[in-house]
Amino acid sequence: MIQQIKKWWKYLTAKADSEFEKNADPKIQLEQAIRESKEQHQRLKEQAANVIAHQKQTEMRLDKAMAEMEKLTGNARQAVMMADEAMQRGDETKAVEYTSAAEAFAQRLIGVEQEVEDLKALHLQATQSANEAKTAVSQNSDRLQTKLAERQKLLSQLDQAKMKEQMNEAMDSLTEQVGGDTPSLDQVRDKIEGRLAKAQASSDLSASSTEGRMAEIEAAAKGTQAKARLEELKSQLGVGSATTATPTDAATTAPEEGGTTATAG
Repeated sequence: MIQQIKKWWKYLTAKADSEFEKNADPKIQLEQAIRESKEQHQRLKEQAANVIAHQKQTEMRLDKAMAEMEKLTGNARQAVMMADEAMQRGDETKAVEYTSAAEAFAQRLIGVEQEVEDLKALHLQATQSANEAKTAVSQNSDRLQTKLAERQKLLSQLDQAKMKEQMNEAMDSLTEQVGGDTPSLDQVRDKIEGRLAKAQASSDLSASSTEGRMAEIEAAAKGTQAKARLEELKSQLGVGSATTATPTDAATTAPEEGGTTATAG
């Protein structure tokens, strides 16, 4: 039973992770990754600073121990010289005292020399660690800069992807119905073109039919009658060209000219 529960828990966890990855905003995830990289770099810098600080402290201790060793060496030499001078003067008491002091300096010098050797080894290790820490920080800084540059590239690609998705949605909306109630552009175009074709067909049929020809002739006849009536009105009013004669005037003038000609003969 417990194993079954564990399996179901793992399944639900994996499913939740899958749903989260599918619905997560890539821009936010990218910023999270960059923030984590920055925080990691900051932690690395702090660790490196501690290592370098330890190396500096070891170096200061070594310098101090070496200065102490040099001082003890000088004091021991001075005590030996003073003991030798006292012995030459025959002052055995002073010679013993200076010799004891020289031995004390020598004992302390032995301890300081050992400390110096230990500090030298420790300082060498600390220096190597500090150099490695500096290298690690430098390399991680380069990687961080690469990630930052990659972030800008990915953000640009993300913006382009969003723009293309919006363009695709806009193009799809021109060719597909929206919710089944709104006609698409293609459907509207087909409807308009169909009506235009039907109207043109009706016009062509009307123009080629007998009724259409008769209407055309009647329109022409009306136009001729209107022109004749207009010329008659101009003649009555004495308006227009004098040489212009109506069909009626030409018919009246012709017999008179013929009669005159016959009389003269």
